Amino acid sequence: MSTGRDTLGWRKVFAVFGPSTNTVVEPEFAAMRPAGVTNQYRDIYIENATALSDQAFMAGAEIIQGAVDASLRTAMTCEPDYLVMGVSAITFIGGAPACEKFVTHVRDLTGKDVSVGSTSCVEALRAYGSIRRVAVLSPYYPMANAHVARFFSDYGIETVRDLPLRCKSWTDISRVTERQIAQALQQLDGDDIDAIVQVGTNLSMARMAPYAEAFLGKPVIAINTATYWHALRTNGIYDAVDGLCPLLSHLNLKRKD
Repeated sequence: MSTGRDTLGWRKVFAVFGPSTNTVVEPEFAAMRPAGVTNQYRDIYIENATALSDQAFMAGAEIIQGAVDASLRTAMTCEPDYLVMGVSAITFIGGAPACEKFVTHVRDLTGKDVSVGSTSCVEALRAYGSIRRVAVLSPYYPMANAHVARFFSDYGIETVRDLPLRCKSWTDISRVTERQIAQALQQLDGDDIDAIVQVGTNLSMARMAPYAEAFLGKPVIAINTATYWHALRTNGIYDAVDGLCPLLSHLNLKRKD
C-alpha cells in the first residue's frame, strides 16, 4: 500500500466545514483553490430558518455551534491536513476570548489547526497595513453585528458603522444580488473609514470585492477570501490567484517574530 501523498491533494487536503444551507462557500473556495490542494466539504447539518429575527438568528447560531463537532468527526475520516471553517457568525460571538476557546476546542477534538473567518479578517486587515477604522456589511441582524464590532474592538479595530441586511432565512443570504451589495457598500463608505469588511459566508462577495476595492479606493475584504487566503498562507502556499483581490494575488500573511 502506498504511503505517499494524496493523489490530487499532493500539497494539502483541506477539510472545509460549513452549514448545510450554505451554497456559496464551496464554489467560492473552489475558485481560489491552487493546483495540488483539495477542498473536502463537510456539512454542518441545520434546518433552514424561515423567519429570522435578532433572537432567532442568535438561536440559530447556537444550533450551528452545537452541530460543529459531528461535522468535524465526519471531516476527519478523510485524514485532512488542515481545517477551514465556512461559517463565520459563531466565531465572532463572544469576542476574541470565545473565538480562542472555540479554536482550542477544535484543535483538541481533531488534532488539526483551523482557519476561521473572524481571525482571518483581522489578519487580512493587518496584511493591508495600518487599518484601524472599518465599516461592516453582513446578512445578519443588529445583535449579531454588535458581536462582530466587539470582536474587532478586541484587536484595536473600531467599527465606525455597520449594515445588517436582515436576511429572512439562511438560504436567502445566498440570494442577495450584486446590485444590492453594491448599494450597501456605497452606503457604508466614507472618508472616516480605512476599509470595508463583509462577513457572513453565504453572502457571495469574493468576485465583487476587488471591483469594489478599485472603485472605492480602499480595501474591501470578503470573508471567504480572507479565510481561504489565511488557510493557504498558514500552510506555506503563496500561489497568486488573480481576480479575487490583492489578498490572493500578492499580499502575504504577516508572521509574528
